[in-house]
Amino acid sequence: MGSKMAKSVALDRFDHALLAEMQRDNQTSARVLADRVGLSQSAVLRRLRRLRAERIITADISVVNPEYLGAPVTVFALVSLDHGARTYADFARKLRGRSEVKLASYVTGDADFVLTLRLESMAAYAQFAIEVFHDDPNVSEYHTYVAMREMVGPGAL
Repeated sequence: MGSKMAKSVALDRFDHALLAEMQRDNQTSARVLADRVGLSQSAVLRRLRRLRAERIITADISVVNPEYLGAPVTVFALVSLDHGARTYADFARKLRGRSEVKLASYVTGDADFVLTLRLESMAAYAQFAIEVFHDDPNVSEYHTYVAMREMVGPGAL
């Protein structure tokens, strides 16, 4: 699997403060950000443009309540594959084509991948498991964990 190393970019305390604020709420106005981090509005806007241009800020997204999207069930799956770089690449390619997969990470430890899935129901997960895990001869095992409630993160109550 290809590895992309992040290029070295010097970030000062103002950049770190801006990044922390943007991770909490990327809709915060430049005026408010300027007050919070101790810079002028124009300096904040200039830094944000640079952080985006250098791909330090890679996306500006909205976190949407999954219940309103018809996908209230969150499932974490740990997947182990028969080993081989081609197997991993093929599996990752298959995951990219599945709308239920919100995050897939290649990991160390007992499993090869950790998946975060959003689905409409457990029946939908059962179908997903058949199609993605059971029907794939390279999947040697998988373990499923169903979230009962998000405790920390953007959807936490």
